[in-house]
Amino acid sequence: MKIAFFSAKPYDKQSFETVNQTYKREIDYFEERLSVRTAKLANGYGAVCVFVNDALDDETLQILASQGTRLIALRCSGFNNVDLEAADRLGLTAVRVPAYSPHSVAEHAVALMLTLNRKIHRAHARVREGNFNLEGLLGFDMNQKTAGIVGLGKIGIIVAKILSGFGCRLLASDPYPPEGWETIGLRLVSLSELFTESDIVSLHCPLMPETHHLIGEGALRQMKDGVMLINTSRGALVDANAVIRALKSGKIGYLGLDVYEEEADLFFRDLSGKVIQDDVFARLLTFPNVIVTGHQAFFTENALRKIAETTMDNIVEFEKNGICANRVTLERIAS
Repeated sequence: MKIAFFSAKPYDKQSFETVNQTYKREIDYFEERLSVRTAKLANGYGAVCVFVNDALDDETLQILASQGTRLIALRCSGFNNVDLEAADRLGLTAVRVPAYSPHSVAEHAVALMLTLNRKIHRAHARVREGNFNLEGLLGFDMNQKTAGIVGLGKIGIIVAKILSGFGCRLLASDPYPPEGWETIGLRLVSLSELFTESDIVSLHCPLMPETHHLIGEGALRQMKDGVMLINTSRGALVDANAVIRALKSGKIGYLGLDVYEEEADLFFRDLSGKVIQDDVFARLLTFPNVIVTGHQAFFTENALRKIAETTMDNIVEFEKNGICANRVTLERIAS
């Protein structure tokens, strides 16, 4: 099965080419994002390999299906960018990488917390200019702070374990908590209670209709003044305009983002020589208590290798059996 690989970066090609020495499949790499405009590039390919900002809406999927594509191989865990109803209707199978390196994302989330708390980004910039003044760099002990974790998947569980090591009081909210959550030393609470009691709120839940703009005006009103908010999951969990208002009022004291709702037009590209046209994103960058990284939480050697291996395993399993254990279905989402 020929594979059309979209949104390809040099590090993607390197990791997949290394792994493909074992699988020996024909892969053609395209730098373009998959969309209605670029779907014609996949003509004659049985599979497309896509990432988080490729747009697989109904119209794009119709083009793919008409050109002979049968498999959508997501090289990520999220699948909110795929119209699963359309895929099912058109006979397209979508598969994903449910877990690549949850430690990579969890560690990045905690790195954002520590950087914001101790103002490491600002201190680094000062020292490089010969300024060793500590004024404005005051932080707090993580020990005994209350951290609220929204979503107890593999990443959320690891974040909880790391923060437990700091001596944080741990709260979590998840409608379907995994077995063994009680052993971590956290307390399972409602979202409302988590928002009300937490000094730090870290998001690790999937993006679905019911979690879209989970952090909006209503949620923010419930939070403590000066709360720290971290999002390494999906950008649309957060209403950016509401967050900007909360930053201006002081409701949010620290904001760490690795994802952004409109990131498709920004992330994974070098725009350093251009004027950013997204006014909301540009406004976020003006706050001294905000750190934004460009969807890099997953970006470790371990994760890239696991992503490549699992993606190729998914493709081979589909080739051999016509099914795959990592298939994404409407039934699984409903359950």
